[in-house]
Amino acid sequence: METKLRPYLVSLAALTLCTLSLFGQRQRPRQYDYPATLDTEGKHVNAHGGSIFRHGDQWLWYGEARPERGFTSVGVALYTAPATADMSQPQTVAWQNRGLVMSVVDEAGSPIERGCIIERPKVLWNESDKQFVMLFHLELKGRGYDAAMTGFATSKTAEGPFVLHHAQRPNAGKWPTDFTEADIAHAKTLKINDFKEWWTAPWRKAIAEGLFLWRDFEAGQMSRDMTVFTDDDGTAWHIFSSEDNLTIHAAELTSDYLGYTGRYYRIAPGGQNEAPTIVKHNGTYWLLCSGCTGWDPNEARLFSSKSIAGPWTQHPSPCQGRGAKRTYGAQGTWMLNYGNGILFMADVWNPRSLANSRHLWLPLTFDTVGNPIVTGPNQ
Repeated sequence: METKLRPYLVSLAALTLCTLSLFGQRQRPRQYDYPATLDTEGKHVNAHGGSIFRHGDQWLWYGEARPERGFTSVGVALYTAPATADMSQPQTVAWQNRGLVMSVVDEAGSPIERGCIIERPKVLWNESDKQFVMLFHLELKGRGYDAAMTGFATSKTAEGPFVLHHAQRPNAGKWPTDFTEADIAHAKTLKINDFKEWWTAPWRKAIAEGLFLWRDFEAGQMSRDMTVFTDDDGTAWHIFSSEDNLTIHAAELTSDYLGYTGRYYRIAPGGQNEAPTIVKHNGTYWLLCSGCTGWDPNEARLFSSKSIAGPWTQHPSPCQGRGAKRTYGAQGTWMLNYGNGILFMADVWNPRSLANSRHLWLPLTFDTVGNPIVTGPNQ
């Protein structure tokens, strides 16, 4: 559903389409009800929007620790399982709660001051520096969703504590790598006040040509729903929803994973995609996203490319079976390549109690011509 906003609301990012339902404006009863994923104490795993990877003799599952009510954050939680666990059936794995590995703080003015919002934490192991690096979508206390920053935190151990290194918007003062001099010159002519209404054809064209890129050029590009990806050559990428959730950015990280090289690309400009997940299979990158409907589920969107730099091609949703049109009531957060297969990891959001949102894990397979397929639960 599209909403027309007046120009003077452009700077109020908390009112963009993808965040309206945070304030209860478009909540609906959940269409699908899945059993809880339990830890070794029989409690539901409170680790959402997260990521899983193997390190040493353990599987590490990092995710948002959410309160029973409200949208602010408690911190980031860690659950672990032995490396011998059967990850084809992760909901049957005995996940051990390791507690909070990064907590919000009571220090006034800190980027992670209590009352902030921490979402989509993803952790990378940096072999050269022998440390874990966490990236996460960060919204500052009392500012709704207008900060749109990325937080960076580090720890020498998987169990933390992770210490905030810094927070920033990506790629301040940088143009997309594939922008030509002519593209840059044209983008600089685009002015917000020249577009009185959103969602019109001229407005959409201006978005694709860099209207919001130029608006945010000096401060840095907005960064909300996100994932990370390490390529075969060891290059790490931060992939996130930007430009008021209208365009996905793929930004190369520095070798220590604590900043940006300045090289980045746009994916589906103006397409309104969020919740990116990515996997590489037989030389093709597959990016699976959701549309922008807040906490309400929608039909998944699929893109492919032979290079992070693009060009990217959009395909029909890979989801099949009952519930596919709403991605089975879920929204993706991670692609887990566990060696013997790939799992699409998603959250079934419960906006009335985010801590009790369910986890959905579905196998991602490939058909005879190499296109991905996600088959729903109980098909």
